[in-house]
Amino acid sequence: MQPSAVPELAHTHTRPIHWLATATALAGVVALSSVLQPGAATAAQPDTPETRTAPAPLTAPDPASVKFPLECGPVKAVVQKKASGDLDGDGNPETVAVVHCDSPMGTPPDGVYVLTRGGADGRPRVVATLLDPEDGTTVGDFAVRAGAVTATLLGYSSPGVPRCCPDEKSDVKWRWQDGTFVRSTPAGARSV
Repeated sequence: MQPSAVPELAHTHTRPIHWLATATALAGVVALSSVLQPGAATAAQPDTPETRTAPAPLTAPDPASVKFPLECGPVKAVVQKKASGDLDGDGNPETVAVVHCDSPMGTPPDGVYVLTRGGADGRPRVVATLLDPEDGTTVGDFAVRAGAVTATLLGYSSPGVPRCCPDEKSDVKWRWQDGTFVRSTPAGARSV
């Protein structure tokens, strides 16, 4: 065997005392680091948190406070049905109301009106009449979906038909086009 050019060092052979010294040194570093903490962060925070509020969703006009263009004499106009949706694509919901006079007898004809929020005061107002009560019809099924108003109209074939029992039925649809509501018959609709 050839002698090593590097003399044997005493610390190359580990002994229990070496492990004890390493553990003590490590414990001292951990203890010292818990005593010596860095100072508080010095980044400036605003006095009040910056909050952003999303705009409140626009609510559909309430027909309860609207005067409808309907002559009812001594009785009141009654909102029979209502539905809301954005009919003209401006992001603001409109309300469509089916209204008739609160008649104690017979079946009063319905009017169908479109309401929107008025100018600066935001009060609801009638902007369109889809069905005039003078047409003498009543509204059965009724909905506002996908920017259109659909309804089933019940009417009478002649003045001799009792006002309790409509004998004509047709499905209609109104959609906003070129600044006005256009009435059509939905695909697949049948009239009786």
